Amino acid sequence: MGSPATLRRALALLAVGATALTAGTIAVPAVGAATAAPAHDLSGVHVRPASFGHHLATTRPAPLTTTQCVSQIGIHCYSPVQYQAAYNLAPLYKEGITGKGRTIVIVDSFGSPTIQHDLEVFDKQWGLKDTQVEVRKWGNVPAFDPKNPDHTGWAGETTLDVEYAHAIAPDAHIVLVETGVAETEGTTGLPEMMDAEKDLIKKGVGDVISQSFGATENTFPGYDKGDFKSLTDLRYAFKAAADRNVTVLAASGDNGATDSQSNGTDLYPFKVNSWPSSDPLVTSIGGTQLTLDDKGNRTAPDKVWHDKSGAGGGGVSGIFSRPWYQAGVADVTGNHRGTPDISMSAAVDGAAWTYESYDPTAVGWHLTGGTSEATPLFSGIVALADQLAGHRLGQLNPSLYGLSLLPSNWSGIVDVKEGDNSWGGVTGNNATQGYDLASGLGTIDGTKFVHAIAGDVLGNDNSQGDEQ
Repeated sequence: MGSPATLRRALALLAVGATALTAGTIAVPAVGAATAAPAHDLSGVHVRPASFGHHLATTRPAPLTTTQCVSQIGIHCYSPVQYQAAYNLAPLYKEGITGKGRTIVIVDSFGSPTIQHDLEVFDKQWGLKDTQVEVRKWGNVPAFDPKNPDHTGWAGETTLDVEYAHAIAPDAHIVLVETGVAETEGTTGLPEMMDAEKDLIKKGVGDVISQSFGATENTFPGYDKGDFKSLTDLRYAFKAAADRNVTVLAASGDNGATDSQSNGTDLYPFKVNSWPSSDPLVTSIGGTQLTLDDKGNRTAPDKVWHDKSGAGGGGVSGIFSRPWYQAGVADVTGNHRGTPDISMSAAVDGAAWTYESYDPTAVGWHLTGGTSEATPLFSGIVALADQLAGHRLGQLNPSLYGLSLLPSNWSGIVDVKEGDNSWGGVTGNNATQGYDLASGLGTIDGTKFVHAIAGDVLGNDNSQGDEQ
């Protein structure tokens, strides 16, 4: 194990590398920052909330314990308090590291008309402190229709995103950006989402952006001809984020090594990847399955999410070549960008409790899984690290891959060695020792990881918590 001085030097080099990424090798030719939505026809590109299909419809008047869920429903279920315990966050909270002074931006189509009320009920149930969600509407957001499955699907995603980002970083400010483009209008929401993100970035709003949505790379016009401009023209928000040191996260997907075709329903019969998760300027968040007792203690090591409902997304991009920060895992990724980068809880057999009242016919407690859970969980972790560092950490990937070279006790990165992300008849990737295309670098011990990624390596001397 290296000395603290050696580790400080290593982290200093990582910081230099992170700065260099802005101008570093990206897989595709550079394109100018757009000032308006691209003119490409994206009508065949279906962007959906990553939780689509992983939201259990049954409404319950009160949440159950994990033991009760296993006996009554046949799956594990977890509360925010259990996640706080599982990711060893108590030492951070005792230090006063709660996300205070930091802002998480969450981007979802349509949003939820009851998000503030639902968050307050959620907080009261679990003894969390309340916060006021700042809602910003981008464009013409239609009136919410509880009978419209597009609206309710995104409202469920919105609820999951807000409640679990808040659960991890209770003092962080949350800005919910609601966009208003429906699939039924023959267009998709990606240009509007990117426009909204770039506008907030330029205005200095947000330290970390959480994106729980994605679209399969292969569905973008021109992909089959090797013309990727319809996708790369959408990268302007991420370039703006890199310039302003804003961290951008995206869910790796819930269909394992494959993903949806342009009809939004059928899966490709071979390995594919999705954007924005595959973008080198984005940190891709994969999915794990946690096995916890009622108090949040692990009873088994984390493994790659793969249950009856889905599997964590991961694989290599068909558009982006391997970024420089993945040079050390080139034996896994080949010449392509590999995803995910890091993983958090996502399994449906291990689902998160949410409180929802946007649908008057289904008011109460629901269970939701997917990498759309993992992404807001990690956005909270980033907010904690930004607070500890005293500044935005910006692009995390160079530091993530650098930290992975250190002992886990210093880095807080915990290897995931079990499971695979096969799904839909497509043989996926196995979790192995070190980096893999199912879990990325692994998962985290929250206290150790936050200190490490923030550059406070000596803080890990006082970090408590068992290795996972």
